[in-house]
Amino acid sequence: MASAMAEKSRRSLAELLTGTAVLVALAGMLTAAVVGEGRKTDTVGYQLSADFSHIDGLDVGSDVRLAGVTVGTVQSESVNPQTFKAHVVFTVRPDIHLSADTAAIITSDSLLGGKYIALSPGGDDKTLSAGSSISQTQGSISLEQLLSKFIFSVTDTLTRANKDAANPQNGASGTNVP
Repeated sequence: MASAMAEKSRRSLAELLTGTAVLVALAGMLTAAVVGEGRKTDTVGYQLSADFSHIDGLDVGSDVRLAGVTVGTVQSESVNPQTFKAHVVFTVRPDIHLSADTAAIITSDSLLGGKYIALSPGGDDKTLSAGSSISQTQGSISLEQLLSKFIFSVTDTLTRANKDAANPQNGASGTNVP
């Protein structure tokens, strides 16, 4: 009987140790995930800024890309109270020297993907320095805006086609052979 109790006690201890190990492993994974997320906003490189009319879907930590390669991250977003434009501060790797006429465009990975800033360098010999602002920008275009433009375009085309069909003298050459 004493050996049965000792066996039960050992089994309970083994279960307790296994449960503790699982909880420690889960806590470690959670910590790694939180720390890994925080690394996305590294401040390595020099800071630039740009003002956009819309930054829908662009978040702090979003990528800044040049030729499809990630070269920086978005650091902060705010609204300029004088211009009512979105002011975005981002970093660019120190080995990337952008021309002064570089453009910044907010675009997305896919139709429903996350947004990022795409940098498009110009041909100016002067380069942007830390703290510079990019003046040539194009804001975010939402899926709703794209669909609205498409639907309006199709509706307009169909309306014109129906008018032309109803009044053939406006668009047809009207050649009748006697």
